[in-house]
Amino acid sequence: MFITPAFAQAAAGGDTNSMLMSLLPFALIFVIMYFLILRPQQKKVKDHAEMVKNIRRGDTIVTSGGLVGKVTKVVDDEQVEFELAEGVRVRQLRTMISGVRTKGEPAKEKADKADAKDDAAAS
Repeated sequence: MFITPAFAQAAAGGDTNSMLMSLLPFALIFVIMYFLILRPQQKKVKDHAEMVKNIRRGDTIVTSGGLVGKVTKVVDDEQVEFELAEGVRVRQLRTMISGVRTKGEPAKEKADKADAKDDAAAS
């Protein structure tokens, strides 16, 4: 009828183990969420930042509002100017660009360096 002290101590020790086992499903759910939701989102953000960084004159872009235009000028690190229709130019934050449809001409510096290399190779 009475529990001996040895059995009482053994029962208290098993409580910690069951507590760890009850936290295991939460940890498992967090790990699954990390690999299925967080990592792909981080990759998507990184790819978007890289795409926005590489925008140059002549690229056809799509804004987050759905406007499609051709980049006419890269203003600074935060803004680009693009042409929606002939004579209609708009400045847009780079972060609001959702995609690049077609890539345009390379920057003048790169084209000049390539021409100089071709001329040197021909000589």
